Amino acid sequence: MRLTISEFARLVGLAPSALRFYDDCGLLPPAEVDATNGYRYYDKSQQPRAQLLRDLREIDLPLPDVRLALDASPSEVADLVRAHLRTLEAKSTATRTAATRLLTNLLSQKTTALLGGPELASAIRQVTPTAAPPGEEDLGLVLSCVLIELGPDEVTFVATDRYRLAVRTVRPVEFGGVAARLLVRADELAQVSRWAAAGDVVRVEVNGGLTLVRGDESRELQTVDAEYPAYGQILDGLTPPACRVVVDRLRLLDVLAGRDVVALDIDQQSLRIGDEVKLDAIGTGSVRIGFTASLLAAALEASVGPDVLLEICEPARPVVVRSADQGTFTTLVMPVRLDG
Repeated sequence: MRLTISEFARLVGLAPSALRFYDDCGLLPPAEVDATNGYRYYDKSQQPRAQLLRDLREIDLPLPDVRLALDASPSEVADLVRAHLRTLEAKSTATRTAATRLLTNLLSQKTTALLGGPELASAIRQVTPTAAPPGEEDLGLVLSCVLIELGPDEVTFVATDRYRLAVRTVRPVEFGGVAARLLVRADELAQVSRWAAAGDVVRVEVNGGLTLVRGDESRELQTVDAEYPAYGQILDGLTPPACRVVVDRLRLLDVLAGRDVVALDIDQQSLRIGDEVKLDAIGTGSVRIGFTASLLAAALEASVGPDVLLEICEPARPVVVRSADQGTFTTLVMPVRLDG
């Protein structure tokens, strides 16, 4: 049964003008064209192809990729869609970063955030050790920096060396101006931790650079103009953990000392390292997973409280390390592959 272009358009959810365009592009030619009047007619068997074309264009997939997808297998189409989503997410992050920078430059109003001095010092101490030492990272100066994002609801500190990711949030006592995002060198930020801890409150000012004000004293830190890894995509991409375990933080830290690579065998009641170490634990699920001992130890040292929570998706994905007593600090640690 032949359908007119209007009938087919209603059936598949495309405008007649779009069907003409896709015919001209060679993506969806009609089943028949009347030689006398040029009217296009479609067959109902073309409905799946037309609806796939409609759905692909709704997510703004470029026409060259649409052309490939229309004649590809479902798994190949899924790969194209996933790659397109990654591109869109990267563009969105870049656009948001550029817009924040532009707004900061356009508006004369200075961005200020008033933070508790001890909280600021704690955030600095927890995050800065995760940054890469200067000169020891592939992305140049960027990974030796701490990203600071200031907003009315929270101020976020982020550092990574590619093997670990540390994120700490602090709620501002007061906030003024526009949201801001900047990079400072981790070693320079670490130097003001003790100074910040001595004040009840510290005012963070962003106006071209970064200034920390405590009473009548101030510290100025140079900012770095560079792009920072999209850490939000990493956090958003974490799948629900298959295994969660709470263990004594200091005891685990103690048994990691002097070790190179450790294999942790975790179940609902214990965490074992070979036959010589068994720590009581409370958890769900079971897993065998390996870590570079020094990296896991560094994450444990940055945490606070007697207990630590490990959230494990799978042995090859980043592991979330959380303090049971401080929900504002999160560390991700990359596991290592175990032989055998």
